[in-house]
Amino acid sequence: MSLYQWLLGLHVSAAFLLVAGSVVAVIFRVLAQRREKPSEIALFLGLTRVAVALISVGVIAALVFGLWLVHEAHYSWGGAWIWLSLLLWIVLNAAGGAGGRRERETRELAERLAAEGDAPSTELRARLDDRVALTLNLVSGLAVLAILALMIWKPGS
Repeated sequence: MSLYQWLLGLHVSAAFLLVAGSVVAVIFRVLAQRREKPSEIALFLGLTRVAVALISVGVIAALVFGLWLVHEAHYSWGGAWIWLSLLLWIVLNAAGGAGGRRERETRELAERLAAEGDAPSTELRARLDDRVALTLNLVSGLAVLAILALMIWKPGS
C-alpha cells in the first residue's frame, strides 16, 4: 500500500470516529431530554463523555491526516473546498465546545439534584430545553455534514 492509501484510510477512519461520536452524542442527549429524574438525566449526559472522546480523536486525526493528504496528493492549497473545510472545522469546534460546556453545566446540575433527592426540577428541565445549547449542537452537526460533503465531492478540484 502506498502512503497515500494509508493516509486516506486513516483520514476516513478519523471521519468515521467524528461522525459516530456525533451520532452517539445526539442519541444520549435525546435520551436525557426524555427523562424526568435527575439521576437518569445525569446518566445519559454523563455517557455523552464517551462520545466526546470519539469526537475529539476524530476531529484532530481528520485534520492531521487531511492536511497530510492535501500535501501528499498535491491538491492545490488554494482550493476553495480545502479552505471552506478548514473554516467549517473551526466552526464545528467552536460551536461544539460552547455547546459542550453548556451541556456539562446541565449534567453537573443533574448530578447535584440527583444527590439531593432525585426529584424532577423545573430548572433542570429549562437547562435541557436551552435553545442556545441546542442551536450550538445543531450548528456543530451541520458543520460535520458540510465537511463530509466537501470531502466527498471536492468541488472545483
